[in-house]
Amino acid sequence: MTNETPEVALPAGLPGTEPNAGLASLSPKTTTLSGQQGPNDGTGVSKSTLRRVIGASFIGNFVEWFDYAVYGYLAVTIAHAFFPEADKQTALLLTFGLFAISFFVRPIGGFIWGHIGDRVGRKNALSLSILIMSGATFAIALIPDYNIIGIWAPILLLLVRVVQGFSAAGEYAGASAFLVEYAPANRRGLYAAVVPASTATGLLLGSLIALLLSVSLSPDQMDSWGWRLPFLLAAPMGLIGRYIRVKLEDTPAFLALEKEDEAIKAPVTDLFRKHWRPLLIAIGAVVLNAVGFYVVLSYMPTYLSEVVGLDSSGSFLATTVALAAYIGFIFLTGLASDRFGRKRVLITASILFVVLTVPMFLLLGTGNFLVIILVQILLGAMLTLNDGTLPSFLAELFPTKIRYSGFAVSFNLTNALFGGTALFASTLLIKLSGSNLAPGWYLMAAAVVSLIAVSLAKETSKAPLMH
Repeated sequence: MTNETPEVALPAGLPGTEPNAGLASLSPKTTTLSGQQGPNDGTGVSKSTLRRVIGASFIGNFVEWFDYAVYGYLAVTIAHAFFPEADKQTALLLTFGLFAISFFVRPIGGFIWGHIGDRVGRKNALSLSILIMSGATFAIALIPDYNIIGIWAPILLLLVRVVQGFSAAGEYAGASAFLVEYAPANRRGLYAAVVPASTATGLLLGSLIALLLSVSLSPDQMDSWGWRLPFLLAAPMGLIGRYIRVKLEDTPAFLALEKEDEAIKAPVTDLFRKHWRPLLIAIGAVVLNAVGFYVVLSYMPTYLSEVVGLDSSGSFLATTVALAAYIGFIFLTGLASDRFGRKRVLITASILFVVLTVPMFLLLGTGNFLVIILVQILLGAMLTLNDGTLPSFLAELFPTKIRYSGFAVSFNLTNALFGGTALFASTLLIKLSGSNLAPGWYLMAAAVVSLIAVSLAKETSKAPLMH
């Protein structure tokens, strides 16, 4: 069995493939599963299949992060609905606390989805996870508020978010492994960048809908029923995503592994026994992603409205502009990691956050709308250097037999500890320290951890995928 993924033509329409993109053109030949290049004899992967792989990987993360975006952007309204008797800051802390608690089940989800993905296939895991996740997201819209059922309202919200967090644990890792194992060897970074692009697109749609609701509905309408509308969209999107996924074959790498009957019975056990060093490196590398993603792209509207004093419409608009720029930068980062290496790009990201984060939070404090937009675009661009590179970096750290497990465990464990708590920690640090710069210092500390971890890793971009 070869260690390489099939060398296939990059599908038209994927960002970075335009004639003026400056990329070397790929060979018109395909590569068979044996690794030998030859004419298209039916053993290669077609362009139409690759497009469907991209679409299937995109939509699940899109639905997941659309939910997280709406929850984060409408946190103040949700706090009113579920914690009306608490003061404003305490209600926000409780709302973000529920957000964080739902992340604590993600490591458990990582173990289970990783086991399913490595034992019975990436496709099967992804097809099931999107169904559970979209159903849980839809259920949030149906929960009565505190004024109707009392304490049962936040309890039900917690239970639904726990189910959502468990199911979402398999999405990011599974989609990344799926894309990397289908991608041409010299474009794994570009293909894997589809995953963070899908998360940002989910956030972007969430931001746009939150902006639309905030300007078109009265505060009373938002509190009573307006906040529920975005969550209702999860059901149809989830069904579409599942339909696309069940129509696909599994990745060439997994099918070859299955054909040779080399799947491990207990991939997570093998991960901790034989691959603990790359696991520790992966956990450290994810810290900046975990904190940065939530602080820069999810917490920021709340920070701008509650701390800086920007009106809610302005804070949503600033974040929407930054997200649009972020999506464009993501694919450029994927290309850069293919050309210059994963390690170099990830180290650059960490250094920039160490040096620039606190000064940029000082600029946010000026309250100048144009400055705020420029700072958010710059923060988003810096974050893409990490986010756009991390999926391919993590997938390449582990062999095919445990790739899903290694990615899912490291990514979800770190996000449980640092990502899900980022909104809560940022709010709490401001309250305890009295400094509006506290989230900036927290983000800078996360960058230091990732800098150390990535520095200990080997470069993987030019090497074939491990068997």
